[in-house]
Amino acid sequence: MAKRTRIKPDLRATRDGFGEGLHEAARLDPRIVGLCADVTESVRMEAFKNAFPGRFVQLGVHEQLLAALAAGLALAGKIPFAASYAVFCPGRAWETVRTNVCLNNANVKIVGSHAGLATGPDGATHQVLEDLALTRVLPNLTVIAPCDAVEARKATIAAAKHRGPVYLRLCREKTPIVTDEQTPFRIGRAVKLRDGKDCAVIACGPQAAFALQAADELASEGVECLVLDSHTVKPLDDKAILAAAKKCGSVVTVEDHQAAGGLGSAVAELLSSRLPTPAAFVGVRDEFGESGTAQELWRKHGLDAAGVKKAVKLAISKK
Repeated sequence: MAKRTRIKPDLRATRDGFGEGLHEAARLDPRIVGLCADVTESVRMEAFKNAFPGRFVQLGVHEQLLAALAAGLALAGKIPFAASYAVFCPGRAWETVRTNVCLNNANVKIVGSHAGLATGPDGATHQVLEDLALTRVLPNLTVIAPCDAVEARKATIAAAKHRGPVYLRLCREKTPIVTDEQTPFRIGRAVKLRDGKDCAVIACGPQAAFALQAADELASEGVECLVLDSHTVKPLDDKAILAAAKKCGSVVTVEDHQAAGGLGSAVAELLSSRLPTPAAFVGVRDEFGESGTAQELWRKHGLDAAGVKKAVKLAISKK
């Protein structure tokens, strides 16, 4: 019997896991400080703010200052978590993140919440689909997109301990839980959620749940998918991805992001140079988002289980 992870019935947002992880990490390390750009409740920093009011700074709507102040605090020995909506930080503040944070290799943790189409009714202006591309290209920056609230809590604690800048990508929508407290988490190490031999499905963020759902449905058709939770988009777990591609002979990537520039591009770059493999990419195809529920938008853009199944069949047909 192939190893398989069961999707839990409860739904929680990855931003909730971040809030829990930040509070837990801050209790253990007094160097941790929190900075926010007028969205404290939305990014789940209330528990930190209430527990450590002297270590919290509310800057208002000024994301460039958010990143710059975080860099200064890091260079002074603090461990700042600078949080806003992802479309504004790293989006609006990208040059400041580049020059003040990454160029100095400052120990800043950039937290971008409300990423992807899952921001739903807020529409295209707030549905950032480019942030993985913007951050993956920056030297020194580690990029993490946890798959569920449990993993987001672990990722936050790991980011606090990691020396160097980190981008943590979070989702507003409540999504399925696919890991548990025993599931290992290490920055740069993918987690195998399901074993299989016909196609390797590599996902980041909450789309991992759709990858698992698609794999379960395909199994009834005689297609066994290996599912990897590639929570760290940079650095990739090259070893795990190459092993999965070699075993299965075809690959599908899944992300709530533009198909260009994110996880799919990172995996394609790896495979093209080390192990050319038939592949298909599930992501938004050179479009902006629009208002709608997360489920409606995921379905429209093929980011749900049906879209993953279609991509798997396409990748397998290329073998």
